[in-house]
Amino acid sequence: MLRDWLVFALLPLLLVRVISCSGRAQQREGEAMNQDRLDRLRNRMVEEQIVARGVKDERVLAAMRKVPRHLFVPENLIPEAYDDTPLPIGHGQTISQPYIVALMTELLQLSGDEKVLEVGTGSGYQAAILGELAKEVYTIEIVEPLAKQAAERLRELGYTNVHVRHGDGYDGWPEQAPFDGIIVTAAPERIPKPLLDQLKPGGRLVIPVGAWSQDLLVVSKSPDGKITRRVVIPVRFVPMTGKAERLH
Repeated sequence: MLRDWLVFALLPLLLVRVISCSGRAQQREGEAMNQDRLDRLRNRMVEEQIVARGVKDERVLAAMRKVPRHLFVPENLIPEAYDDTPLPIGHGQTISQPYIVALMTELLQLSGDEKVLEVGTGSGYQAAILGELAKEVYTIEIVEPLAKQAAERLRELGYTNVHVRHGDGYDGWPEQAPFDGIIVTAAPERIPKPLLDQLKPGGRLVIPVGAWSQDLLVVSKSPDGKITRRVVIPVRFVPMTGKAERLH
């Protein structure tokens, strides 16, 4: 009788344990299925939004396939993370459309040994893409909460070659200059002279320029220091704030 009573008493605990283990297994299975779906969406994003529009650099395409864009958007926007659109990330800022990220990165023509400056960290997504392709990335964000969030997110994802600073990117990062490439993800009305000064001879600056009407420019500096500009496409970026606003 005592043995039967013990079995009867322990049965609810055993059932709870079985149900709990089953629940955890279902949760893990659900997470794996969700991850698989996100991976498929990311690959489709690359094929339909980026390759289809003419981006050809295989290293850029590999980085776009690898970096999980859904981890760089607010949780409520994860279902839209791989859509063909910019998304709000708070503080009046956005994460750029995937195609624009890929295009601007391709225009830098990175081979893997470069030191790159990014002005406008935002969520950290563009910095992560650059971290896959360059030796060292230095990125500046003027909105302090975004800078802190991006730094933490990039650290958690293992990007030890990406260095985040809170500050005004108009003046660049003089202590780390010169840079092989500079990418700017907010639009000043004119190209900031400090960025031109910090561009290494032979380097390239990719930047949106303009107030209401903006163009994406590739600015090249020849080995003898001559500056040339090329218009790529019309674009729409958030304006560069801080010193850029006060000077123009």
